[in-house]
Amino acid sequence: MIDARLSLALNGGGLAWPDAGRIAVCQPAATAALSGVPKDRAHILQGFKPDHDAWKIRGYETAAAPECRYAAAIVCLPRSKTEARALIAEMMQCVDGPIVIDGQKNEGIDSILRDMRKRCLVAGPVSKSHGKLFWVDGAATEKFADWEAGPSLSTGGFWTAPGVFSADAIDPASALLVDALPKKIGETVVDLGAGWGFLSAHVLTRPGIDEMHLVEAGHMALDCARHNVTDPRARFHWADATEWKPAQKVDTVVMNPPFHTSRAADPSLGQEFMRAAARILHAQGQLWMVANRHLPYEATLQTLFTKVVEIGADPRFKLFHASRPLRKRA
Repeated sequence: MIDARLSLALNGGGLAWPDAGRIAVCQPAATAALSGVPKDRAHILQGFKPDHDAWKIRGYETAAAPECRYAAAIVCLPRSKTEARALIAEMMQCVDGPIVIDGQKNEGIDSILRDMRKRCLVAGPVSKSHGKLFWVDGAATEKFADWEAGPSLSTGGFWTAPGVFSADAIDPASALLVDALPKKIGETVVDLGAGWGFLSAHVLTRPGIDEMHLVEAGHMALDCARHNVTDPRARFHWADATEWKPAQKVDTVVMNPPFHTSRAADPSLGQEFMRAAARILHAQGQLWMVANRHLPYEATLQTLFTKVVEIGADPRFKLFHASRPLRKRA
């Protein structure tokens, strides 16, 4: 969607790239074409590991965060307005030329446009495909200092950041799972989709833990987890949880799997997490998980594990304990 708007802006719309220098592209979707950005000058900044890897496979230079000064930048708006503001403020600190902001109407582009017009001169916008693209001069740095945001200590005593799942409070589903976990849970435990580390921090209070692996696709979330889980037994992995493999099969997996790939619910994502759990557990391994009550996960679990038991629930969530993975299915 950005591609059509960027093409219009560059071809008669008034936008022009500087003659030299790198162009940062923040959080582009893995499917974006970016034909308007010279590939040899593009630097993809993508903190979501599956998309990061997709751009790398396409031959682009990639990183999780800015690494230098840039001649220009594109910010593809995330869903969180606070995160969007923080990305714009971050680019203001390291870009010498135009900063392009692009997003869909349902991603808050109109609100960001209004806010930025109050602070600096805005060029454009270009409207197409239910979205808008506009640009500002990177020299407006000081006007956006109050938009800066990163990992910080929340009122609940945990480090979180804008855009990270459950950034404002402890997720009630994870809290429900913590209360249901047994005292002894195994020696080697994996938290798939660890987020900012709430589950892992609590698991590490159980006796007999040798290693706790936190697997998380969000780079910022994993940074927060490093603040929250300082136990030397913790191992941190920036990875797609559905593809990550440990060096050896593990005793236990705990997880509160995501079920959104965008704004729409996608139960297949949670099912991929279950398959991943079954693959990395040893023959007597155990899975402890929580899910939203309406999601159809029981049938999938029964195809992957010898024994599946619902161990608790409330009006919103349900808890499962699954054991002894069926290796051929997994």
